[in-house]
Amino acid sequence: MRGRAGLRLRVPPRLDGVESRDRLGNLGVFGAAALAWIMVGLVVTTRDPVLDPGAGFVGAGLIGLAVGLTTVPLFWLSVFARHGRIAYQGDWVRAVRRGAWVAVIVAVLVVLRLQGLFQLPIALFILAMVFVAEATLSVER
Repeated sequence: MRGRAGLRLRVPPRLDGVESRDRLGNLGVFGAAALAWIMVGLVVTTRDPVLDPGAGFVGAGLIGLAVGLTTVPLFWLSVFARHGRIAYQGDWVRAVRRGAWVAVIVAVLVVLRLQGLFQLPIALFILAMVFVAEATLSVER
């Protein structure tokens, strides 16, 4: 890669295999996650779920969204590293799907906790169902 003065720019070796679109995708999703976390902070510090029951559901949805968006790039990077630094075609779709699963799980667990219905067997059942569904969907053919 050449710079303005014709000097050769070096890319750090740990970023050699990552294409710019993948790098921008990761940074974009992390940026969206940062905005979601800011919204979580605003809701948690300004609204009381005891006085306003809808605030608990809004907060649960925002927390789920923030955690889900945070995990999408992490899922993509873990698969990228496992495949020997090669990005395959369906990796982003799989990472987004897994991030959506995480978002749903977190939101449901927060709502259960707010309603006083959270119990370990229910949480383990939800996790088991998600693991079975994801294993079914991500079978490589």
